[in-house]
Amino acid sequence: MRKMATPILKKAQDTIEYQYRDFILKRKHPCVMANTIFMQDDYKLKIYDDITSDSVVAPVLSDLDSYIKDYDFDSNAFETILFCFKENNFKTELQFENALWKFLQKLHDNDDKDWDTSVNREPENANFSFSIKGKAFYIIGMHPNSSRIARQAPYCTLVFNLHWQFEKLRDMGIYQNIKKRIRRRDKKLQGTINPVLKDFGKASETRQYSGREVEADWKCPFTNKK
Repeated sequence: MRKMATPILKKAQDTIEYQYRDFILKRKHPCVMANTIFMQDDYKLKIYDDITSDSVVAPVLSDLDSYIKDYDFDSNAFETILFCFKENNFKTELQFENALWKFLQKLHDNDDKDWDTSVNREPENANFSFSIKGKAFYIIGMHPNSSRIARQAPYCTLVFNLHWQFEKLRDMGIYQNIKKRIRRRDKKLQGTINPVLKDFGKASETRQYSGREVEADWKCPFTNKK
């Protein structure tokens, strides 16, 4: 039975990965960066069962640590890491949002690295970005029941994009053009752009993580352990 486990797991991984590639490439996802990353296979897809389980915290932290250590910060090529939680099926956006923040809180509480000093650590601050293993990340939460078509991934998913990548795009002088293309494609797909989207430094990016149109008085439930 042990010998059969590897090909079975490999087949399941391939099936799930195909579904993500279909979601990004064949359905013409509005994020042109995601399209490029998937076309060039510049991504890591990690598959777990349950985002609410404490047992996934340590391995996810290990995955992120390895991802950062292997990342080529001298290159103009970008790579992202996605975490799929294949057993979760949240019926509402609020249920997903609550699970997302509880999970990020657990990651933070078990992180052994200092907060990335290039970003603010207070979740209500306009310059906040989530830091893990010493690096800042912009988190994209996706799930099948999201109200945003661009967030309707085949499974409960968290995408970790290095904050450094957005700064690199700015240094390259192409950030504004890419942003405009993405928002134009998103509007064509759904009729509107996501109303919570704001540029970094204009409003806390925590309002964007879950994909839900959060209320004007919404407060991020994350607490920095300092």
